[in-house]
Amino acid sequence: MPTKPKTRENAVADQVTGTSLGKKIRSRRRAIDMTLQQVSERVGLSIGFLSQIERGTSTPSLSSLCNIAEALGTSVDAFVNATRQSGAVSRPGEREPFNLGDARRTYELLGQGFPGAKLNPSLVRRPPGHMSELMRNEGEDFVYVLEGSILLEVDGARHILNKGDSMHFQSHLPHRSATLGNETTLELWVRTLPFFP
Repeated sequence: MPTKPKTRENAVADQVTGTSLGKKIRSRRRAIDMTLQQVSERVGLSIGFLSQIERGTSTPSLSSLCNIAEALGTSVDAFVNATRQSGAVSRPGEREPFNLGDARRTYELLGQGFPGAKLNPSLVRRPPGHMSELMRNEGEDFVYVLEGSILLEVDGARHILNKGDSMHFQSHLPHRSATLGNETTLELWVRTLPFFP
């Protein structure tokens, strides 16, 4: 009997029912004999937030997960099974969304890129009331709001971005974002931080 093609809903559900992200992170951290304090110092996230991630009560942003993976001497692939398209063209319906333990917040990678590529674009869907952790990374971030409204705080300055608004900033500055209103947001993020090797 032929298998059904994956839809957005069951592709995301596959991610949620797998081994929890927090357990994988804790297992890797313990395998290399690192403390939460050591990881916290390397990634700039609080011990409390890292502990919540490991217990599965909070989920990190993809950017923070990249920093955690680097601190643990591995890549995001060790924690997330995100399918990437081959080639330079990315088409809707061919991309499989994934999440980091919260099925309401999903990511879609927009293209495979190429060796040495500097830009890493993704579509991010976030539910009403979502607020990211305070983070910082190397490089640059660009966001364009396709649906909904977000509050983006960069280095203490707060900016409300509505549909059609964009912002480009240096990601080493402390930053976080939150959804505004009662609708799910759809955001195009382009980062120089490499998500996957």
